[in-house]
Amino acid sequence: MAATDPLASFAATLDARLTSDGVVVLSPLDVERSLTLLTAVAVVAPTLRADCCMLDPWYNKGLGGTRDDYTDYIVGLLDGAARVAPHTYLWGFPEIVARFVDRLPEPLTLTAWLTWYYKNNPSVIRGWRSAQMTCLHLSRPDGVLHPEAFLNEAQLAKQAEGKLRYLPGPPSVIESALLVGFIGRTEQTGHPSQKPVAVYEPLVKMATVEGDLLVDPMCGSGTTGAVARTLGRRAVLADVEADYVTMVEQRLGIRRLTVPATVLRALDRT
Repeated sequence: MAATDPLASFAATLDARLTSDGVVVLSPLDVERSLTLLTAVAVVAPTLRADCCMLDPWYNKGLGGTRDDYTDYIVGLLDGAARVAPHTYLWGFPEIVARFVDRLPEPLTLTAWLTWYYKNNPSVIRGWRSAQMTCLHLSRPDGVLHPEAFLNEAQLAKQAEGKLRYLPGPPSVIESALLVGFIGRTEQTGHPSQKPVAVYEPLVKMATVEGDLLVDPMCGSGTTGAVARTLGRRAVLADVEADYVTMVEQRLGIRRLTVPATVLRALDRT
């Protein structure tokens, strides 16, 4: 493809920013366009093929708005995520994400039902104090898991000697306190639904290795980017809310990468 092609030029700029900063946040962009953009970028620049996509949409319960076609909308996002990366994580309350288990677009299948467990939620819902959130780990057939990332030193020694009889992975319940009050105060950004770094770390370790590329088209406060930096991964982040893009810039000390209008027009024609 010609060097003057807008998409190829943007891909080269994105690659350069990832090389220098490790994490890139795009100018405000809705999730569908973000997924379409990243799919197209991977075609012209195979080194920018993503390895994992994080989806943390609003939960259709007021905050973020509601829509009657929410289920179909999320299924459409999953279809887009499957085109971007071999692994996708979908967050939500259990009663919300449960409906998607039987609605997964091909070629995604359920790898694991994960639970984030926390004790310190002050909110009471219908008499019960909610203490969990769900994350579906969804994979394409080419998705590779990395349970070896969770071996301790003794297990690694046994593995080196050929004496490790089984490969233990992390538990499907991740326990970490909510970022409220004085808990995780140094990590808090003011985002209304920010998740702790400790919750994202095992997800990233299971689906990627160092140098792999994460994408988060609904990045909120930028936790995916923070974890990518800690674990030696790269990340492309996006969000439709300008305030959140600014929040990510301040949190990670980076500046946004503007998607040129010529690129957006080209996407609209596809």
